[in-house]
Amino acid sequence: MQVVMRIQRFDPDAEFEPRFQDFTVDNVAPTDAVLDILHRIKWEQDGSLTFRRSCAHGICGSCGMNINNRNMLACSVLLQDLKWKKPIRLEPLPGMSVLRDLAVDMTGFYDKYRAVRPYLINHDAPPERERIQSNEDAESLFESAKCILCGCCTSSCPSAWTSDDYLGPAALVKAYRFVFDTRDDGEDARLDIVDSPNGVWRCHTIFNCVEACPKEIDVTGHLSRLKQACVMRQV
Repeated sequence: MQVVMRIQRFDPDAEFEPRFQDFTVDNVAPTDAVLDILHRIKWEQDGSLTFRRSCAHGICGSCGMNINNRNMLACSVLLQDLKWKKPIRLEPLPGMSVLRDLAVDMTGFYDKYRAVRPYLINHDAPPERERIQSNEDAESLFESAKCILCGCCTSSCPSAWTSDDYLGPAALVKAYRFVFDTRDDGEDARLDIVDSPNGVWRCHTIFNCVEACPKEIDVTGHLSRLKQACVMRQV
């Protein structure tokens, strides 16, 4: 079986604008992942093709890209999930500067992630063992903790496209994960950060983030709870 991959190519150091290049790959199977096909193109046809990947198992988030106009993980999308008898269109994540081909500059994305203090803040002396938390309190964090920082949600968000200063859904989900952690003492400091025009209030509940998240996190729901927390502390 054969598949055609239509891939956006762009080298900012040598080209003025992106272009598309078609690659035909033979002897593919419906259960091959898009990342498998990208590997074959790079190894067998064009070694200059540039993209990110690491674990290839949907854990690291490295291979986030736009596939047939949707942000996805290339390692988690099978050809049988796509209309793969037609050219499969691959582009870099939107709203981010392209370093080369399918690889984008994630510097700003990680700067915003760090800005929400994505770590446990606790002023008590460390216990002899772990800091105890009830099963119910832990379960309330499990979904937000599944975020793998692939950038699919943030790069699908129109609010992020129109403002470089917006923290974005990925960073805000990380803020949620610690704001609602009963072991954490940094709630007020984090809410100060997210309770701003470029924080939760720039989220307009468009739900693109929910559709794009490969881990099926209810991103908008988590941001709504953050908004409630911001409002309640002012009452």
